[in-house]
Amino acid sequence: MASIATRDGAALHVKKMGDGPPVVLIHGWPLTGDMWEYQALALIEAGYSVITYDRRGFGHSSHPAIGYTYDIFADDLADILDHYDIHGATLVGFSMGGGEIARYLARHGASRIARVALISSVVPYLLEDDSNPDGVNIGVFQDMKDQVRKDRFAFLQSFAKTFYGVGWVSSPVSQGVLDWSFALAIMASPKATLDCIDAFSATDFRPDLPAFTVPTLIIHGTADKTVPIDSSGRAAATGIPHATFLEYDGEPHGLFATAPDRLNADLLGFLAG
Repeated sequence: MASIATRDGAALHVKKMGDGPPVVLIHGWPLTGDMWEYQALALIEAGYSVITYDRRGFGHSSHPAIGYTYDIFADDLADILDHYDIHGATLVGFSMGGGEIARYLARHGASRIARVALISSVVPYLLEDDSNPDGVNIGVFQDMKDQVRKDRFAFLQSFAKTFYGVGWVSSPVSQGVLDWSFALAIMASPKATLDCIDAFSATDFRPDLPAFTVPTLIIHGTADKTVPIDSSGRAAATGIPHATFLEYDGEPHGLFATAPDRLNADLLGFLAG
């Protein structure tokens, strides 16, 4: 466990565990690097070195008032790779974490990167507009921000149920997982929680897609109501022609916890290449 200073002075809470080829796991909103518990354990036991970190504004990292843009997030990732002098890394980004990968490759290139995986990712562009008719209406994101401002804690508890596909009849995850997710989410600053809604909803990664020059795995659940598959996973698979695309039928957004064994097996197979 370490605190790494970024180029602009923010401190990032980083965990580096295990030995072997490096895998960097980039978390989604509104969680922390600890969301990767199921995957980190499987990767370490398979002989990989795992690096997780809390995005600025989340978890135990610095909570600055400004700076929640993908250019800065990508530079933060670059600073971590530089700090450990990592080469041959696999980057795995969940949800908004996929955006870090896209922007990192566009800004910093792939000289340190062996392969990448986008899991339930917002890449290439989430917001509905004339150029993206299958996107999500801006009113959805405005409502999210309104709820965060009114009662962030109630919103996060409600959001987690959609995130994991919890319904009236069945729940793919335990109450313990819901409680754990809530505990991780409330560690974020309210400012980061709000500003990152703008970042992941409105950042257009389509110009970054040509930077995906390394083997790429895309995994997305067909029942994802948080980041719908048409404007994200399927569009990314079209924009990155050499990518391997796996659709998880019936899985929600948080498939790292609803289908951990399947995801772990697919990641390990991809890493074995």
